[in-house]
Amino acid sequence: MSAEKLDLFKQFKAEYAAAKKPTLIDAGKARYLAVSGRGDPNGAVFTAKLEALYSMAYALKMAFKNRDQEYVVCKLEGLWWGDLGLPNFTALPRDTWNWTLLIRIPDFVTPLDIRTTAKALLAKGKTQGVVEVAPFALEEGRCVQMLHLGPYQDEYKSIATMLDFVAEQKLHPHGLHHEIYLSDPRRTAPEKLKTILRIPVAEGCTEGS
Repeated sequence: MSAEKLDLFKQFKAEYAAAKKPTLIDAGKARYLAVSGRGDPNGAVFTAKLEALYSMAYALKMAFKNRDQEYVVCKLEGLWWGDLGLPNFTALPRDTWNWTLLIRIPDFVTPLDIRTTAKALLAKGKTQGVVEVAPFALEEGRCVQMLHLGPYQDEYKSIATMLDFVAEQKLHPHGLHHEIYLSDPRRTAPEKLKTILRIPVAEGCTEGS
């Protein structure tokens, strides 16, 4: 009988639990494949970077399967921010949004594994963009988290609710806006999309608030 595949989403389910109202969670250290860019998420640059990220994720998965270290490719995640440091980046023009797309990986995946896989993908004719996919570590600590139901363009409403909660708890945003995508927008109607929204927070109020 083969061993059960490692599923990081299930292993760290407490970090991915989200209600329809803001709640506090603690997010530990996590390792990711990451690729960064800037611009409208409906644009060609975003699409190309996303394709490179998934190409790397599935090639690594197959490489480790051949080593009898099977794991599930995790859900897509993303960090988002604007140039002005505003906690709600959605107030800015979409072509000025900055983002880092993420897929969580097991600790046994090394930077050398990633570089080796990138070379193999290039040899197979994959886009040069795979060389931009790099290891990334994140440890957010205390966060406010909420499940957003509906289109991505309506997230600003949920973010506003979260920021109100942050202020009520006498906390302040202390890190980049983080999203975890539970639905595939290619197969899910916009009104049924499920997205976990996360904002790292710290105690106290920012100066002047």
